[in-house]
Amino acid sequence: MRVLKRVIARAGFLPGFSMLIWPVNSAAFAAARVRAGSGAVVPPRHFAWRATLTAKFLPRASYALTRRSALRLGFAGLTLPRFFMPAAQAAAQETESHGLSIFGDLAQPAGFSHFPYVNPDAPKGGEIVLQVSSTSGNQNFTTFNTLNTYILKGDGAAGMGLIFDSLMSGSGDEPDSLYGLVARAVRISADKTTYRFVLRKDARFHDGSPLTAHDVAFSLNILKVKGHPSIRQSLRDLEAAEAEADDVVMVRLKPHHSREAALIVAGQPVFSAAYYAGHPFDETTLEPPLGSGAYKVGPFDSGHYIAFDRVPDYWGKGLAVNIGQANFDRVRFEYFGDRKVAFEAFKAGVFTFREEFTSAVWATGYDFAAVKDGRVKRATLPDESPMGTQGWFLNIRREKFKDAKIRQAIGLAFDFEWTNANIMYGVYSRTTSFFQNSPMAAQGSPAPEEVALLEPFRGDLDPAVFGEVYVPPVSDGSGQDRELLRRAATLFSDAGCKRTGTLLTLPDGKPFAIEFLDFDNALEPHTAPFIKNLKLLGVEARYRVVDAAQYKRRLDDFDYDIVTSRFGLGLTPGEGMRSTFGSEAASLPGSRNVSGIAITAVDALIEKALVVDTRDQLTFICRAIDRILRSGHYWVPMWNKPNHLVAYWDLFGRPERGPRYDIGVVSTWWYDEEKAKRIHFAGR
Repeated sequence: MRVLKRVIARAGFLPGFSMLIWPVNSAAFAAARVRAGSGAVVPPRHFAWRATLTAKFLPRASYALTRRSALRLGFAGLTLPRFFMPAAQAAAQETESHGLSIFGDLAQPAGFSHFPYVNPDAPKGGEIVLQVSSTSGNQNFTTFNTLNTYILKGDGAAGMGLIFDSLMSGSGDEPDSLYGLVARAVRISADKTTYRFVLRKDARFHDGSPLTAHDVAFSLNILKVKGHPSIRQSLRDLEAAEAEADDVVMVRLKPHHSREAALIVAGQPVFSAAYYAGHPFDETTLEPPLGSGAYKVGPFDSGHYIAFDRVPDYWGKGLAVNIGQANFDRVRFEYFGDRKVAFEAFKAGVFTFREEFTSAVWATGYDFAAVKDGRVKRATLPDESPMGTQGWFLNIRREKFKDAKIRQAIGLAFDFEWTNANIMYGVYSRTTSFFQNSPMAAQGSPAPEEVALLEPFRGDLDPAVFGEVYVPPVSDGSGQDRELLRRAATLFSDAGCKRTGTLLTLPDGKPFAIEFLDFDNALEPHTAPFIKNLKLLGVEARYRVVDAAQYKRRLDDFDYDIVTSRFGLGLTPGEGMRSTFGSEAASLPGSRNVSGIAITAVDALIEKALVVDTRDQLTFICRAIDRILRSGHYWVPMWNKPNHLVAYWDLFGRPERGPRYDIGVVSTWWYDEEKAKRIHFAGR
């Protein structure tokens, strides 16, 4: 024993040192690329933190994908046996909590009864039918051929997050907090590198088998190795996940892990280890997987619809995080290849809830009989979450987009003022920032705190970063602002492009041709005048629509010139920035870094953002990142609005108020049988 003590002393071993890991939510990867002005929701695989199609609220800290016992002592890279520290002493150095928050500010106390935005007495029953309006993972808007949405392969079905529980579940009123679901508590080491999640012993899968720590460890480990690339990247700080008992899973994070790593871990779906012992995890399949959540897979027809049936004896229905939620007996998603056909289907009652993304339809299309006689209601639902980043993103992996002058010139050809007035009925505002409608958005000249962050990289950055932040110029609204087009032509010339007759050639002498790639034509009216102006400048631009499956493959492989994307980084940006702007993600197939941004200064600032202790520090870092990205002209920013425009057949009840940071329809609304009788709803 004396020898052992000397070895420990010489190694500098500190008793009580431990490591911890942070939770993630599958829905946290829900990236809603909502095309606000066009009516197209396009987030193919770009994960935003809004899970509009899931029954649980998840933290919106950064990408998607996003939900709800002795210490192992280490020195010199080794693991010591447990007996080096008594269990009682190890436990004394842990703190126990009923939830997790990035900055430690949980709004709900231990023992809370339910979230404040739900009706705890909401009735159960009925059905809600929706169109697919947002995606995550490998999901596709117009079809599906697999029920495995946690890998890259295949086109995943909508709503699969409904069937899986996670260690913890988020609150729609808090942007970066989780509360116990499968885990009744979490014990956190003093250095916040080891998290022990204590599981509820009554947690069950749908076949009645117990959900244990072994299933949790299996799930985290297999997602880290075989999950979708974006999930794997978000779990990069997960060092180990081990079952210490049937009801205790130990999660250890790497030293200097990101601030939100524990939340990322705690929000991941929990799979049945026994089920996947006989089913390959990394293959596509149409066999419904074994889940544990409030819903299970019901009837479906591949590529046409999928339904989820509420589990009457769901083990967690009485938990505070679930009270007043999952009220529909069935949640069904309908697939449509054409948005006009989908709107006609809604008018006929084929589906019963619709979020409207096309301003022209919202302004002129809701004049049919069911609206006039009150059977269909319209509402504007507020949303306090940041509006996110929406725009045409240029793929700078391609040589023709390498020069920032060329990228800026392309942006000057888009006349937002004309588009908003003539196509979108003036209801939108111009997006300017990668942190739109958030305190993280840069404004004016950099504050001293921002300059201090940027100064070490001054030699590598455009001098414009240290001046007034770039804001797209306001046009004269004519649709063909000559002054802006002259500025664009000058920028092309300064970049080495040459005009030969009506055509513009690149510095290498090749004709300058670009393609706007999409999977439907919803944005064609908005893009057509943009393309017209580009052609006036000599650029051969065109708008190309391919089928959704081909679109996803090309997006995964970065095989495009320009694509439309929308993502949200939330009120507490973190890990999502690494997957959206980080250099590593630029070459990761299926990543959210659609432009291919790879900037040393941005990488370094993201690493700082992931570990800072205060929101003020995070704000200045994000503003510095915003300045760098906006000066690079990697996108042509589109538009935004701070609410949800929804229409629905008058079949539903809803709480007095919704969650602050989510639309909350699938999770908190309920079916009202009396209303259905009153309007004589026949449905599909």
